[in-house]
Amino acid sequence: MPAILSRVFFIGLIACFAGSGDAGASAITVSAAPVASLADGRVGAFAFESVTPRQIMDFVKRAPAEKAVVTGMLSLPPQAQGPVPAVVILHGSSGINPGEWMWAKRMNALGYASFVVDSFSGRNITETEKDQTRLSMAVDIADAYSALRLLATHPAIDPRRIAVMGFSRGGVAALYSSLEPFRKGVIDDDLRFAAHVAFYPSCGIHYASDHQDGAPVLMLLGGKDDYTPAAPCTAYADDLKAKGARVTVKIYPDAYHAFDRFTPLRTVPSATSARLCHGEYDLDSGWFTMASGAGVVSGGEAKIAAQACLSRGVTIGGDPVGREQSLALVASFLQSAFAAER
Repeated sequence: MPAILSRVFFIGLIACFAGSGDAGASAITVSAAPVASLADGRVGAFAFESVTPRQIMDFVKRAPAEKAVVTGMLSLPPQAQGPVPAVVILHGSSGINPGEWMWAKRMNALGYASFVVDSFSGRNITETEKDQTRLSMAVDIADAYSALRLLATHPAIDPRRIAVMGFSRGGVAALYSSLEPFRKGVIDDDLRFAAHVAFYPSCGIHYASDHQDGAPVLMLLGGKDDYTPAAPCTAYADDLKAKGARVTVKIYPDAYHAFDRFTPLRTVPSATSARLCHGEYDLDSGWFTMASGAGVVSGGEAKIAAQACLSRGVTIGGDPVGREQSLALVASFLQSAFAAER
């Protein structure tokens, strides 16, 4: 199996942002043209095509959207034998940080391929933590499914055993990509993720559908998270379970946001949080509703309420218990999910 790395290079430590709790953010920069297939067995850094939807329902309905070229870094486990499982890794609001590379190495050590996706650099964005409206959350989901479709063409990867894992903003994409309308926004056949692993996603304003992709979902949450609180996610998990989804929730009681990272606790005054927001975007009907002082509002009023409920200032940093235990839980969860797809 050839390893093709022509005309690509990786640049690290571009800038320092706080969003995912690591010391520095990095970018995956590629000079070669985007690839549409990995049938040649290439690994390393390469570019691929995705879209940048402006609105959620535009994405779901496959309305014409601005094309985007994004990048990723693919690593195979040492001495891979036969088609192996793979994990798509999605970063948070500050871009790719050391934590994403840490998890990529962990996946390789477990015998899985890892594909770290950079959703920002190709769109000339460095961070969204101060203003998430700079980039629709649908973008990360589009990139996740574009990555799935691409990885499925690689001869060393089993297309039935590709999972998605994300952190914070990336956790949002990892979680809500379990909804069938999002899958159908990109995928034409029955290709789907084998599992969804969402670290500390935001669930206050959530997406809903009566149709899931059928894959198991794991949510890992911090009990003291004041950025993306655990309570709305446990309520959302209950809603998914009521619709037949297989959802596992793990809360680390003393953990804050980015508890899996090796960084001390610190406050980030500029970061925007939706912790006080409560709303739902129904993908089946396109109806958006928000809780407000006047009760439940929809349409334009809901959009206004979604802005009014935002607040600033969050706490970020690692937690020894969450950091240690989450690895074992993720490993066990993925092993079970991948075994079911053999």
